Amino acid sequence: MSAPVADERLSARQQEGRRILVCAPYGRDAASVSVLLESEGYEVGICADVAGVGRAFDEDIGAILLTEESLRGDLTPLRRAFEAQPPWSDVPFVLLKAPRSPRLAQDPDSPLRLLDFITNTVVLERPLGAASLLSAIASAMRARRKQFEMRERIHDLASSESRLRLATAAANIGTWDFDPVTQSLRWDERCKAMFGLPAEAEISYEGAFLRGLHPDDRAFADAAVQAALDPAGDGQYDIEYRTIGLEDGVERWIAARGATVFESGRAVRFIGTVIDISQRKRADAALSASEAALREESLALDILNRTGQRVAAELDLDTLVQAVVDAGRELTGAEIAAFFYNRVDEDGERYLLYSLSGASISDFETFPMPRNTAVFSPTFGGEGVLRSGDITKDPRYGHNVPHRGMPKGHLPLVSYLAVPVTSRSGEVIGGLFFGHLQPDRFDERSERLALGLAAQAATAIDNARLMQAQQRLNQTLEQKVAERTQALENEMAMRASTEAALRQAQKMEAVGQLTGGIAHDFNNMLSGVIGGLNLIKRRIASGRLEDLDRFMEAATTSAHRAAALTSRLLAFSRRQSLDARSVDINALTEALSDLLARTVNENIALHILPDEGAPHAIVDANQLENAILNLAINARDAMPEGGQLTVSVSTAELDARDTAATPGVEAGRYVVIAVSDTGVGMAPEVMDKVFEPFFTTKPIGQGTGLGLSMVYGFARQSGGQVRVHSQLGQGTRVSLYLPVSDSDADALGEGPALVPEGQGQIVLVVEDDPSVRLLVREVLEELHYVAVEAGDAVQAIPILKSGQRLDLMVSDVGLPGMNGRQLAEVAREHRPHLPILFVTGYAENAAIRAGFLGTNMDMITKPFALDSLADKIHRMIAR
Repeated sequence: MSAPVADERLSARQQEGRRILVCAPYGRDAASVSVLLESEGYEVGICADVAGVGRAFDEDIGAILLTEESLRGDLTPLRRAFEAQPPWSDVPFVLLKAPRSPRLAQDPDSPLRLLDFITNTVVLERPLGAASLLSAIASAMRARRKQFEMRERIHDLASSESRLRLATAAANIGTWDFDPVTQSLRWDERCKAMFGLPAEAEISYEGAFLRGLHPDDRAFADAAVQAALDPAGDGQYDIEYRTIGLEDGVERWIAARGATVFESGRAVRFIGTVIDISQRKRADAALSASEAALREESLALDILNRTGQRVAAELDLDTLVQAVVDAGRELTGAEIAAFFYNRVDEDGERYLLYSLSGASISDFETFPMPRNTAVFSPTFGGEGVLRSGDITKDPRYGHNVPHRGMPKGHLPLVSYLAVPVTSRSGEVIGGLFFGHLQPDRFDERSERLALGLAAQAATAIDNARLMQAQQRLNQTLEQKVAERTQALENEMAMRASTEAALRQAQKMEAVGQLTGGIAHDFNNMLSGVIGGLNLIKRRIASGRLEDLDRFMEAATTSAHRAAALTSRLLAFSRRQSLDARSVDINALTEALSDLLARTVNENIALHILPDEGAPHAIVDANQLENAILNLAINARDAMPEGGQLTVSVSTAELDARDTAATPGVEAGRYVVIAVSDTGVGMAPEVMDKVFEPFFTTKPIGQGTGLGLSMVYGFARQSGGQVRVHSQLGQGTRVSLYLPVSDSDADALGEGPALVPEGQGQIVLVVEDDPSVRLLVREVLEELHYVAVEAGDAVQAIPILKSGQRLDLMVSDVGLPGMNGRQLAEVAREHRPHLPILFVTGYAENAAIRAGFLGTNMDMITKPFALDSLADKIHRMIAR
């Protein structure tokens, strides 16, 4: 508040209550009293009778002075004025009483009946001196001053309570108040919602609080309350617990904080707040799961690395294969792991068990070796991995005699995983087999790890075989050299293969970095939103409310930046929702002059050149302003040393030859908005890429590369085109061609004013996103509308067909199944005059509003400001 305004308010308070009403109808009493009071600095108003007093009666009056003679007659006007005072006001009366006479004392209509309804009265007997009268007046004025001070305190208290309610509502904080003496419990509607109850639900400590707690949390939450109520403790209450919604059955995590008020060693009041922390708990659980998965992957990688190093240096096949089988059992979580060599008997059927983990070889000595059955042949034939959650239910299982499955006494394995071990030459050396007594124990991760281990085993076995073969064939030096050369060639081939795989991985990493770069801006913006909200939660939780606006502003700014970036992406894809109207381009560019002047540097001269004869254009005014501002920013950045920025309006006639190179653009008249600069200009190779998304010549971090892409997409979606002319060292001109309108310009929209509240009108809200539906419902309820909710068209149609009163339908465009526009047609069949407001973030058919909206329909684009939504709802209902 400025100093002059504060001084004026202080002066007004000092003058307040200095006015005194005087009613003395006989003689010169009124004039005499008026002169006396005015000499003391009071303002005096003389009333001819009590009816005049009633008319002049208001809350700024300091006191009322009456003579007894003025009270004869009807006192009703005075009584009505007195009873109309606000609760804090009790105007003092000074009654000048005439000397008693026998005749007056016996009058049944005695004016002293004033005392029947006026309690704040000073009665003075006449005659009296000036000092006595002034003393009584001064006393009355002091009492009145205290009433004014009480009014200020009541006003401040109401403002404080209003701010508190707004703050708790904005932060979605619930409040509770428990009387330990009477056992009465009060919850606000947010607190009730956290226990799954409607706002009108009756509650009690036992029936609502304890009954609504998760069974596992009920005992310790009750104990925490009792500890807080114990006079021997500190009275503090700070816990987290789960609730199970008493009516909706939803499980929620709640953080509760409170304190106990003690009087004379006894708890008399227990108050506090609750906040829903379910989202935070879910995030913590997801983070824990992610960390656990990372630990598992790190452990698996460590096992693979250790096993790889061990088997690479091991030449003994027995030790090598056993190490691989043990590692495989640990990696996959199998109960039993085995390696079978791909060796057959004279009948060509049986394989050889070579190594086992999780059981003893002796446990299998009485069982025959596996045969070439439908279950085993895919592995030993190198056909691929065989994974089954229950091998006994596999159609290939149990068809071979005599056992028709596992032999009697065999471990009852259910889960089954088998991978072939194939050498570099393509030979299937054998197979790694894993089993578990429980079903569905092996997943894609188990399969991936087993394949990696099989590759290591194949390489190690190959190497060990080579060394053993070298020892067996150590007859001649030539043979040794040849074998060694072959081994080296094989190793070089593997190294080449490994290097190729590394290069491929590096390429994939580069793609990932590029994708991460695109997401970088969004992550920064989300960090601003999430970080700001988290800081607000922490500040509110700690009771520090003094600078929350700073964090709210930071979160809001980040959210608006994200919305702007999304808008640019939609503009480039030509899928944004355009509100095309007839617009006076001259007026629009002139209205932008102040904003553009603030945008460019001081060393840049700005020129706005309207064309007085230019017709109106069909365009979305808001998007056109954004496009011109983007072009002006590009021009500013192209003139670091200063220059001239010109925004001009003209008219052009394009024929078929002009539009032939631009599909979708028709011949005809166009309004041209050109943004020109005298900056550095662009080379031809840069000109070829100016409309590519994410292409920018600005330093890293100073541009997204979406500016011209957005302008291009917007112009094409509007039925026009963009042309760019540039020369190095001379500057650049970007021209937007927009189709001419045949009608007068529509009025440019103004920002939403104070939105009037509803009067109980009923609004059907159809939205499949629960968060957006909740937001719209809260806005409606805040403005005293009644919301009826539906998650999709299937839920909405019965409501539309019913006899229930509906004043407006608010529907998302992109509903699952039947979309919002199709639902609107159904609504028109049953309620032809029902206003319909569409809400869209992206909907292809809604990109051009004029072709999408019907009679008594309108649209608002996500993300939207709550005031804009409320204003739109009010305007549609008021039509």
